[in-house]
Amino acid sequence: MAEKATGVTAGAAGRAPVADRPDMIRNVALVGHSGAGKTTLVETLLAATRTVQRAGRVEDGNTVSDFDEVEMRQQRSVNLTVAPMVHNGIKINLLDTPGYADFVGDLRAGLRAADAALFAVSASEGVDGLTRMLWEECAAVGMPRAVVITKLDHQRADFEEVLAVCQDAFGEGVAPLYLPVVTNGRLNGLIGLLTQKFYNYATGARTENAPGPSYQGQIEGYRDPLIEGIIQESEDESLMDRYLAGEEIGTETLVADLEKAVARGGFHPVLATGGGVGALEVLELITQGFPSPLEHPLPEITSIDGRPVPGVSCDPDGPLVAEVVKTTSDPYVGRISLVRVFSGTLRPDMTVHVSGHGLAERGHEDHDVDERIGALSSPLGKIQRTVAKCVAGDIVAVAKLSRAETGDTLSDRERPLLMTAWTMPDPLLPVAIQARSKADDDKLGQALQRLVAEDPTLRLENNPETRQLVLWCMGEAHADVLLDRLSRRHGVEVEKVELRVPLRETFGGSCRALGRNVKQTGGHGQFAVCHLEVEPLPSGGGFEFVDKVVGGVVPRQFIPSVEKGVRAQMQRGVLAGYPMVDVRVTLYDGKAHSVDSSDMAFQIAGALALKEAATKVPTLLLEPVDEVAVLVLDDHVGAVMSDLSSRRGRVLGTEPVGVGRTLVRAEVPELEITRYAIDLRSMSHGTGTFHRAFLRYEPLPAHLVDKVAG
Repeated sequence: MAEKATGVTAGAAGRAPVADRPDMIRNVALVGHSGAGKTTLVETLLAATRTVQRAGRVEDGNTVSDFDEVEMRQQRSVNLTVAPMVHNGIKINLLDTPGYADFVGDLRAGLRAADAALFAVSASEGVDGLTRMLWEECAAVGMPRAVVITKLDHQRADFEEVLAVCQDAFGEGVAPLYLPVVTNGRLNGLIGLLTQKFYNYATGARTENAPGPSYQGQIEGYRDPLIEGIIQESEDESLMDRYLAGEEIGTETLVADLEKAVARGGFHPVLATGGGVGALEVLELITQGFPSPLEHPLPEITSIDGRPVPGVSCDPDGPLVAEVVKTTSDPYVGRISLVRVFSGTLRPDMTVHVSGHGLAERGHEDHDVDERIGALSSPLGKIQRTVAKCVAGDIVAVAKLSRAETGDTLSDRERPLLMTAWTMPDPLLPVAIQARSKADDDKLGQALQRLVAEDPTLRLENNPETRQLVLWCMGEAHADVLLDRLSRRHGVEVEKVELRVPLRETFGGSCRALGRNVKQTGGHGQFAVCHLEVEPLPSGGGFEFVDKVVGGVVPRQFIPSVEKGVRAQMQRGVLAGYPMVDVRVTLYDGKAHSVDSSDMAFQIAGALALKEAATKVPTLLLEPVDEVAVLVLDDHVGAVMSDLSSRRGRVLGTEPVGVGRTLVRAEVPELEITRYAIDLRSMSHGTGTFHRAFLRYEPLPAHLVDKVAG
């Protein structure tokens, strides 16, 4: 145990804990699949640190983290929440992240704000594919990680089995620090493998005893690999030789090397919890083994025009650099921004520069504005506790930043800076919606803009061709939560409608057609006659207009009028109202009148000629075809390829990616993959991802024309 630290004011009588120095802070993201027990663990730690009087229960809807109405109804986390607490003089910001794949935006935001990750794995369910992928993501950026096996009080819990699963899934450097002691089906305590002490929780409070002799063989079986793993990461190269020679390495030395190994991301201790047992051990690891913000490198920082800015560090006296990791809009409170301060100190009433760049395609326009900081508060669930400042390394909620959106950078007004945005997957599930009433329609635009500002994984599209409002979401659960927020938070009722895929039309052959616009109305009439030849072009050929008029039968000033009329009719379509593409139109003859011919008359004649051509040759409907790349585990390649073929797709090939994954490339009609985000998740057990990009248009099969055109 470390000596009690100083520099943190504990939150007594409902007051928020405040840290004065970055080394007194630990920012930890709690991650794991849905149902792994993350929220319950947060409640246990809050109670153990006396931040709350009693731990809440997910089933009762009274937990600190899951305070949103949607979360209480569904009994699962859909939002990133922060739970500040103090242990041994260290302020811990525990970031509870959603475990369901649809809410990966809040998960990535939590990892951005954290300096270490604590992976929760259920003792009764093990490790799912999504957790494996997340572990690899953290490994790629060198984030320190530890594992906590939860629900050891469950009747189906098997510590040794789930430990073996974790070691297989997460690779080298995964070793337990404690062994659970189960008596008569009840988890009574833990044996520390380094200290070789029994931490007994049988009476509720933790007491220390010597473990019974019956556990000695089990302790030695786990302790030796643990010590070897720690020593391998030690900077003292003599330790291994001394250990192999039979020397007993002191516990203090091992703990010190353990802390360094965890902070460097080379060693991953495994803890055990359940029924309130193990909370103090988790807190000790967080405060003594996880790095402070001083030890975690800052994301890349640039000037507004993209020039690198070196030398910025986690210094409370340095230039202000902070990031909005989450935004929420409340109709009564207004906009609240959860902010991680990376450098400098944030105070109320400061004027800061707000920069947002790089997400214009998702509805977040680039913006650079100055705003005044409102009240600062430390959130604990839905309670906001006022604080006077926030130093580098800490996390705080800022009220009423009207222009700040998730992912924006806050910096000094005199020296605007920009943090490189964290990566977000593309939303690939389109959901078409419409307002239920005129009153809802009037409020819909503003409500959607608030949702877009909160959620960088949401993309808003107002499709000019189909005249549909489309929300591009991460999945069905994501879409349901968005619609629920529109209704309950913003008072806007919408309904889902069938998504329309924009098609195209083209001619299936060549022909000649006449456009005759001759009308007498008493005064000036209309007179325009044009003879056109139409023929299809190869896919992607676009539109060509060819002038082959000779002898001035169509005056030169009216030839552009014919083309304009043809283009207008192509945009309207001639079969099902879809734009025409890949057509060459040749004007080769016509007639004009010295008085009654006009620009408009020839525009109408050109349009009529194109419509007549559609009666002479077949008109084809074209569907968009996307280039699709699907990344899946090797076990699912066969199922994915078979499924793509069933969607009228053409599989182009496969290629290995890393260890155990394959990239499948295919060309698939867009009509067949509107719900592919949902189907792939089911098919790959949540581990598959895909990207799509428009490739070309191809003729729609005859048996689908009536269905689609109708």
